[in-house]
Amino acid sequence: MNEHRPPPSNTARHAVSAGRVLVEALALHGVERVFCVPGESYLEVLDALHGQDQIELIVAKHEGAAANMAEADGKLTGRPGICMVTRGPGATHASIGVHIAQQDSTPMILFIGQIARGHRGREAFQEVDYQKMFGAIAKLVIEIDDEHRMGELMAKAFHAAVSDRPGPVVVALPEDMLTATTAMPACLATPVMPGAVGAGALQSVAVALTKAQRPLLVVGGSTWSDRGIADLRAFSDVWQLPVACAFRRQDIFDNNAPNFVGHMSLGMSTALQDMIKDADLVLSVGSRLGDIPTGGYALIEPPRALQTLILSHVDAAELGRVFQADLAIQAAPDAMASALSTLVPDAVPCWGEWTRRGRAAFEAFTARKVHGEPVAGVDLTEVMLHLNRALPADAVLANGAGNYSVWLHRYYRYRAPRTELASTCGAMGYGLPAAIAAALRLKSRTVVCVAGDGCFLMYPQELATAVQYGVTLIVLVVNNGMYGTIRMHQERHYPGRVSGTRLQGPDYVALAKAFGAYAERVTVTGDFAGAFDRARAAGGVGLIELATDPLQITPDKRLAYL
Repeated sequence: MNEHRPPPSNTARHAVSAGRVLVEALALHGVERVFCVPGESYLEVLDALHGQDQIELIVAKHEGAAANMAEADGKLTGRPGICMVTRGPGATHASIGVHIAQQDSTPMILFIGQIARGHRGREAFQEVDYQKMFGAIAKLVIEIDDEHRMGELMAKAFHAAVSDRPGPVVVALPEDMLTATTAMPACLATPVMPGAVGAGALQSVAVALTKAQRPLLVVGGSTWSDRGIADLRAFSDVWQLPVACAFRRQDIFDNNAPNFVGHMSLGMSTALQDMIKDADLVLSVGSRLGDIPTGGYALIEPPRALQTLILSHVDAAELGRVFQADLAIQAAPDAMASALSTLVPDAVPCWGEWTRRGRAAFEAFTARKVHGEPVAGVDLTEVMLHLNRALPADAVLANGAGNYSVWLHRYYRYRAPRTELASTCGAMGYGLPAAIAAALRLKSRTVVCVAGDGCFLMYPQELATAVQYGVTLIVLVVNNGMYGTIRMHQERHYPGRVSGTRLQGPDYVALAKAFGAYAERVTVTGDFAGAFDRARAAGGVGLIELATDPLQITPDKRLAYL
């Protein structure tokens, strides 16, 4: 331990607490907002945030929600979302946000208060070894033992969060270290310029395209810029390539574009599955090609895919980890898209009909679903089709996990980048905190949270946070009185044995009104449009409970009984 290390010689700056250097580092790195639940273990940092006007402090009601807010903010900006929680229970609650950020490749920094340095190893009050706890799900875990290294290690944390494959960094802050003084200032992380795609690799892509008969462009990953997405669109248009988006990366490519063929997701259409299997070339830009977009690795099989596979990813460690690609290119999504946009075919590509068939299948799959029998309550298909008509292209939709999201991702069409906030790790409860982060970040835009009843009940108290900070958003609570996804799997594996999947909820309208939100309950499909208009007109926070048919477990499947 080095808490007694003498301070370095530095007479040019008045000594301040390490907690104040931390806040200086946040400001230096352009942080505008910190999400937190307060704790006595980092009071010095809270005090340093007092009275300054650059960084807004948002106090959530649960550490899990605060971490989800920070992760969503990182998704929207491409810069590290910032969360602060206290030691022990605060850290364990916030771990969900770290897991989401890790699986979603989102830049994020979680600061955790820690016990005093001299008490370590005694199982002191709320003591946790954060290296052991977060080592498997965070990019980097740092415990700052030396107040004089605060500026240095803060720069390291910011660098790690955004370099290579972005992800979460955990920084533990012993409380006595935070109050110790230092003359060492904050310093800025060294910017990393993205590398260019080599001419040889680009030529190999062009050659593979000229040999293909049935190519498919798959796009995914994080930290795309508007320019990168425009370059991607230009490349796909010139080559008339069919484009599919990886799981919950549906907003990377305009779903109304004539060459968009679908979303490689839970509930993927049979036609898209067939298209992936039948493709003779898969060009993947940004995506890790995990188990969900590959249908449990059945559509694109590791280690050696049946299709010619060109894999582009920002992280060299990802290339070759699962797939032995025919060509692997280490490049950030923007850099790869920029390089691809320079390629021009020598002749009109031969696969125009292939692309048109893929698009026609997508149009058929996302058309209004005609049910074999009447659907009781509110039909979610009609709700999503109405949102398509009513919402502007830049509206942000946030959701967590549950079968209700199958309707959203099938029928709603994302038309602009950074309009989809959804966790690829399938975390329930994500939607409402993410929507609050979006409403704080994008004050002039429409924000809608879509949540199942079970999903919403993970963090319903965050309605208080939304009202407290004056955000404008609408929450749609899809109420079918069950944990629908689990019930679906339960019925498949244990038919007739309903156990643990029924859900008793509160009066959602009364609950929302108690928090100060506008609220309505809708039981008939035809009443939704009016209720949605009234919620928008009310301003502030609005909640609409949608009473849906519990038997209609997906757009295509019904349960036989409750």
